Amino acid sequence: MEDTASYIGALGALGPAQAAEAGPRRPGAVLMIQGTASDVGKSLVTAAIGRIMTRDGYRTAPFKSQNMALNSYVTADGKEIGRAQGMQAEAFGITATSDMNPILLKPSGEMSAQIVVHGVPHAALSAREYREKFLPEAKDTVMDALGRLREAYDIVLMEGAGSPAEINLKSRDIVNMNLAGWADAPVLLVADIDRGGVFAFIVGTLELLEPHERARVKGFIINKFRGDVSLLQPGLDWLEERTGIPVLGVLPFLPQLRIEAEDSVVLDGTSGRQREDSAKELDIAVIRYPRISNFTDFDPLEEEPDTVLRYVQSADELGMPDVIILPGTKNTAADLQYLREQGFPAAIERALERGTEQLAGICGGYQMLGLKLLDPHAVESAEPGESEGLGYLPLSTAFLQHKTTVRVSGGLAADHPLRLSTTANGVTPEVLPVAGYEIHMGTTTNHDPSSVLSLFTLAGPEGQAVPEGWGTRDGRVWGSYLHGLFHNDALRRSWLNGLRSSKGLTPLTATFSAAELREQEFDRLADAVESHLNMAVLYAIMGLPGGGE
Repeated sequence: MEDTASYIGALGALGPAQAAEAGPRRPGAVLMIQGTASDVGKSLVTAAIGRIMTRDGYRTAPFKSQNMALNSYVTADGKEIGRAQGMQAEAFGITATSDMNPILLKPSGEMSAQIVVHGVPHAALSAREYREKFLPEAKDTVMDALGRLREAYDIVLMEGAGSPAEINLKSRDIVNMNLAGWADAPVLLVADIDRGGVFAFIVGTLELLEPHERARVKGFIINKFRGDVSLLQPGLDWLEERTGIPVLGVLPFLPQLRIEAEDSVVLDGTSGRQREDSAKELDIAVIRYPRISNFTDFDPLEEEPDTVLRYVQSADELGMPDVIILPGTKNTAADLQYLREQGFPAAIERALERGTEQLAGICGGYQMLGLKLLDPHAVESAEPGESEGLGYLPLSTAFLQHKTTVRVSGGLAADHPLRLSTTANGVTPEVLPVAGYEIHMGTTTNHDPSSVLSLFTLAGPEGQAVPEGWGTRDGRVWGSYLHGLFHNDALRRSWLNGLRSSKGLTPLTATFSAAELREQEFDRLADAVESHLNMAVLYAIMGLPGGGE
């Protein structure tokens, strides 16, 4: 590996603060983090490096020009971006904006997606339409957003997508090597050793790059390594000799890293069945339909000491859990049809008859619990039409062309039907606060208010109190548009304790803070990466002082 000093050169001993004061404000430095494939860990590596740089005193921002994800994030000003960039902004201690992900693709079918530009729906396009009609005009949108970030921050960490060696996509690329060229950014290439063939992935990617693209790659990061790194050293030496590019770090595999994931691919391989030897008293089943979105809503439930959270894909896996949850979805009607094809409605009804305490719906799942789904403008379907809901709540939802994206806060409605424990955290249910965010195209109408009760009262415009969510009076079926509901610590624990009380179990006191846990995990990730990554060389590649020199 080349000597660190040869990279540092004449940077001197200036720290970030002195360097910022040494002359007129220049646009922030850029570094691009690309991968040899999808799901190699680019988002988490970016989050870790940015957290380290923030701790080193640099004002750092994330950027991904084009993201494809159903797990999205609502900014403080009500714009929708990829969840990874929202997570990264939180890791860097800054407020997320749509400049950090100016183009978001939300797949709605096998060959189509909703195109979100600067947090607002732009169009629904097929893959061919997107490539032929939208991409040729996208450069200005991307570069304007990046330019604003560079004016506001010392460093912008640019994350690529998939692989830069997708030959069929390169001519109209706006997220990998073309973007690196436009921004004149050095590139780090991340490879996942856990999937095997890491040296073939790296060398093969380089071989498929043009010479000017290959020249931008300044270092490799090998991710998710398990074992004794000394056994890998001969391969690292060969790789550096073969390519002339240094390996800046071999990052360890971090088990049970509790940071929100962007893509439901992380759910692959999860069992739909509760372990027979589980000592946890509460069983919560989330139905995983094909277009599941914002499944990170349920991450805090996984951390509770008394709760098993499982994702089920077939009716046979459902069993008789304490709670069945219908999560969010990018296409409510299509995923409701999936439920019917898989036999879920009958399985849900059996479970409720035999002892399942509650059926809950969040966002699209909430819409499914109603009587009808109306699509007069063909927002979710090829043609206008309507379909029957599951019929548990007296609601109908009309899909409109306007999309609601907003952060909200409030508290429990006066006569809410939720079965909460009055002893949780020493707080009575009447005063429990609630905060979350909404992302939905539908407007829901209640056709029989006397038969159901509102769940929450939110703060609306001009101080107006707005009811949100509905549930049956016995509290067995309820639904809400609020994503992030279970990130409200007191409400989550009180709700779980209500389930415990119904089973004759003693309530638990406060268990953890979701916000504090997230901060601890950000630092755990950054600490692990900092101890295995040559930050001095990385800073030098960017032309910045830092890294402990």
